Amino acid sequence: MSYSYTIEERLGVLSDDGRYTVEVNMIAHNGARPKLDIRKWDRKEGKMLKGIALNREETEKLEEILQEVSRADFR
Repeated sequence: MSYSYTIEERLGVLSDDGRYTVEVNMIAHNGARPKLDIRKWDRKEGKMLKGIALNREETEKLEEILQEVSRADFR
């Protein structure tokens, strides 16, 4: 079984050390509907590494959690 993906939209880069990036993109995996994808990429080899793909409901829940975290005191 082969695996395919299409980056539908590049949303942003969270970090970049020259070789590896952590990116947020909209990616369609195996021809399915695009999902929010947060993943590490090896840009030298052009390979996707470990990450997570979230559907709309999961993305909305993550947004709620991040809003709560942003109000937290990080001392």
